[in-house]
Amino acid sequence: MSYMGAKTLLSHSFRIAWKDTMELFRNKMMLVMLILMPLFMMVMVGFIYSSDASLDNVPIALANQDSGYGDSMVGSQTFTTVLQQINNSTGMMQLSSVSSVDEIKTLVQNGEIDGGIVVPSNFTESILTGQQGTIIIITDQSNPQMSATIQAVLASVFDQMGTMLAQQNVMGLNSSVNYSNSLAIVKPYTVTTEGVVDGSATYFDFIAPGIMAMTVMMSVMTGLPAAISQEKEVGTLDGMMVAPINRLSIILGKTLAQTARGLLQGAIILGLAVGLFGVTIHGSILLVFGLLLLGVFSFVGLGIVLTSFAKDQETATMMMTMLMFPMMFLSGVFFPIAQMPWFMQGIASFLPLTYVATALRKVMVLGAEIPAISTELMILIAFGAVMIAIAVPVFRRAMTR
Repeated sequence: MSYMGAKTLLSHSFRIAWKDTMELFRNKMMLVMLILMPLFMMVMVGFIYSSDASLDNVPIALANQDSGYGDSMVGSQTFTTVLQQINNSTGMMQLSSVSSVDEIKTLVQNGEIDGGIVVPSNFTESILTGQQGTIIIITDQSNPQMSATIQAVLASVFDQMGTMLAQQNVMGLNSSVNYSNSLAIVKPYTVTTEGVVDGSATYFDFIAPGIMAMTVMMSVMTGLPAAISQEKEVGTLDGMMVAPINRLSIILGKTLAQTARGLLQGAIILGLAVGLFGVTIHGSILLVFGLLLLGVFSFVGLGIVLTSFAKDQETATMMMTMLMFPMMFLSGVFFPIAQMPWFMQGIASFLPLTYVATALRKVMVLGAEIPAISTELMILIAFGAVMIAIAVPVFRRAMTR
């Protein structure tokens, strides 16, 4: 290629590049998305993934079922008093009292507490007869990270409390106790762990419901730009608009198509989770699909609103991506919301994916039924209804531009 030919080639290339760059700067919405996307990503990742492994005001229920030994309940009374004193000085738990293990499990399913402590009925008897007193920690299997932190912190606290009692034993302050087990002298407490449902949960059990919810969201949110913006660009949407059909029918038709697409992908993810990775569904499979359907209902209205404001498919896709990334990271799909900073938890409470993932996790991992997820159901229904009500007039207005 000659010098002049190369110069012309480069000149034309730069002109085209300049044109495309100017189009970017003229599209204010795309420019805003371009700036905010990396900002959001860095801020979210920086704040969410904390290395702190301590507890801070975590809601824990305490069930003291100790029936005593003779006329004495000194073992459990001493334990609960010292535990309350330690908690008052550290602020690690919001400690509440309940009457039974079943009540603890119900509260965990309802999302009101993150775990429980049980003092068994033979606790004082074991202490006063020189045996080890057993303490049971009830964990939330739908949140393995938080459960592991609770187990580690509480086990450490109980070990310290046991050391205090052991010092009294060694010094002979509890000479009335007849020790038949030498281990009980230096280690008076032993800790066991139980889950809300039988069996042990893995990290994949925690993440699978979130991935299902996220996949449904991404299917709907990425499908809408092609379903609306692309058709508007190529002119096929104009053909539907002038056809003798109600414009609401267009919205409903596209909503049904995205619903089918989302449910299909959700079913594939569920089948892979169960068949390939051994995930056990402890709750109703019909309720799982009902929640997926409700999730699609919530996302469709929001997607139509955003797509209607976009001038072209590229802008619509960027707007969807801008919204999806915060929801992926802040909705508890990969990382427990309870371990995020308080302001991140506040943001998460406004995201529909939070409630879809939480409800699915309760049903699949904890075997929860409708009463335990009633809050999530009401929020999703209300959010979806509001978004659809907004989407219809916004879509009509956008089509007349």
